[in-house]
Amino acid sequence: MKPEAITVSYLNKYIKEKVADDEYLNNVYVKGEISNFKHHYTGHMYFTLKDENSLIKCIMFKSSTATLNFNPKDGMQVLVLGTVSVFERDGVYQIYVKAMKEDGLGDLYAQYEELKLKLEKEGYFDKNHKKDIPLMPKVIGVLTSKTGSVVKDIINVSTRRNPNVNIKIYPIPVQGAGAEKNIADAIYTMNEKNIADVLILARGGRFN
Repeated sequence: MKPEAITVSYLNKYIKEKVADDEYLNNVYVKGEISNFKHHYTGHMYFTLKDENSLIKCIMFKSSTATLNFNPKDGMQVLVLGTVSVFERDGVYQIYVKAMKEDGLGDLYAQYEELKLKLEKEGYFDKNHKKDIPLMPKVIGVLTSKTGSVVKDIINVSTRRNPNVNIKIYPIPVQGAGAEKNIADAIYTMNEKNIADVLILARGGRFN
């Protein structure tokens, strides 16, 4: 006899109730770095809190943002106090932030700025080296992992805006050990063989 199937809505509601019953998750104090920050016109704040290995979505309602004495932004290291709950419609869990305070500039952002400054001094961002991007490229080269939704997104957007565009996919690992060499070799190959008018190096997921 087959077990009776439940609906997705029922499952999400069940998980939400289980999370709500956990006293620890009702009052968590978490530190991390802000990314994907958005201050919505409604007054609510949406952002991701991350460290080197993981991330979690956060929302801070307008009623709570009034207590802030600073302007949150990407790269900021913060401490948040809130409740973990499940958003039933999307089946995702997130922190509903009740209070937040600044904890200095995030280490990840500081490393990014340091690398950016180093590359600027070495001339990598010199405008003399830059080429104009064609308005309507005939061939777009996409360098990204062979799995994931990012390829579908690029194809959908590109073909919607330019139905005649030809997209060449070059599957490579874009994260993890050795990724930088694979990326550099792929760019070199695409340029050497003049495969595309422009190249897109893309990484999926929500880390930014």
